[in-house]
Amino acid sequence: MRAGTRLRGATVLTAAAVVAVTGCSTKAPESGGGGGGGGGEASEVTTDVGVEGTTIRLGVLTDLTGVFAALGTDITNGNTLYWEDNQVCGTYDVELDVQDTGYVPQTGVQLYSGMEPNVLAMQQTIGSPINTALAGDYESDSIVNFPSAWARTLTEIPGTGVLGATYDVELANGYQYLFDQGLLQDGDTVGHIYFEGEYGENGLAGTRAVAEARGLEVIEAQIKSSDQDMSAQVTQFASAGVDAVVLTVAPTQTASAAAVAQAQNLDVPILGSNPVFAPGLLQGPSAQWLKDHLYVASPITAWDAQPELLEQYQAAYPNTTPSLGAIFGYAMGDVMNQVLTAACENGDLTREAVLTAFGELTDVDTGGLLVPIEAFETGISPSTQSFVLRPADVPGGAEVVQEAFEGELATDLAG
Repeated sequence: MRAGTRLRGATVLTAAAVVAVTGCSTKAPESGGGGGGGGGEASEVTTDVGVEGTTIRLGVLTDLTGVFAALGTDITNGNTLYWEDNQVCGTYDVELDVQDTGYVPQTGVQLYSGMEPNVLAMQQTIGSPINTALAGDYESDSIVNFPSAWARTLTEIPGTGVLGATYDVELANGYQYLFDQGLLQDGDTVGHIYFEGEYGENGLAGTRAVAEARGLEVIEAQIKSSDQDMSAQVTQFASAGVDAVVLTVAPTQTASAAAVAQAQNLDVPILGSNPVFAPGLLQGPSAQWLKDHLYVASPITAWDAQPELLEQYQAAYPNTTPSLGAIFGYAMGDVMNQVLTAACENGDLTREAVLTAFGELTDVDTGGLLVPIEAFETGISPSTQSFVLRPADVPGGAEVVQEAFEGELATDLAG
């Protein structure tokens, strides 16, 4: 089945858990071991690591307790929800080995070392720093990996598929929307707060490219992911009379920046990369201010475009507030299934064969869950398109104000 099909309920995930999820097809045939040839029956498919009988095990390195805990939980729930009711080749059920990195690269490396001998591929690795720390291992192990991150550097890792535009392209598209709406003009001044490391620096590259093309003045403010108080940065921006604030941070920093801007009457738009927002921000004192000022460039659509999936998610997770991360997690499962099914239909579910199938995947369609993905090529943004979202009192806390589009600089920045 593809994205949007009917699902059964899923079990809420916990850290360091192995979650077994089974498909909706009729009972899979008993495994007869390896062997060549085409087709999807287990007895006809060559395997090596991470496949036992008619079960495929995939790894998940997520964040359930760190700075992106809310997002990581929702993405992983989306992964689980997808595999709860989908199979590979109509034959293989998928089991997820879920581990919590706490958004700490060293922890991610240690956890991967433990799971690597037992997984065929990585369904999810959250965070540019952790993906980067594991780049050498993923390459040497011939691992296909889908990151919950969009840094340009990740496209350099063989087998790693960024699902959307890279952060520089994404922010350039967000700027394009502000220009098109008359919210920003050539020659204006913007202040950009960004995390140190791949995530923030790739977003800053987008700002610098737009600044060069449109004559913007940029005030740069680098922070650590552990920094939570944005008072100094926003006060500096207000003193400089910025015309917009740009964020490549986490929701905690977004909340602080909004509160300080509101207190200082800094009535300018805030533009963010997709990880800056979580629906929990609309429970805070700056909720209305965020609704009036925040614009988020995103590879992910909003829940109002996926009412059936929303109904299924709420049935599976009735005590949670669904963020767009759950849509992304579900879409990740769909793309992984396209890769694994292609390998299975070629009669080979070894890691090398899955890596080959990944490299041959083009024009990836997730039924509108994500922006169109052209291909996974080294050093090139897989997409040039972005949605633009705004906070709203709707499921997921955001609504689409601009359908997927390509800004003027997107193609040049994509590589």
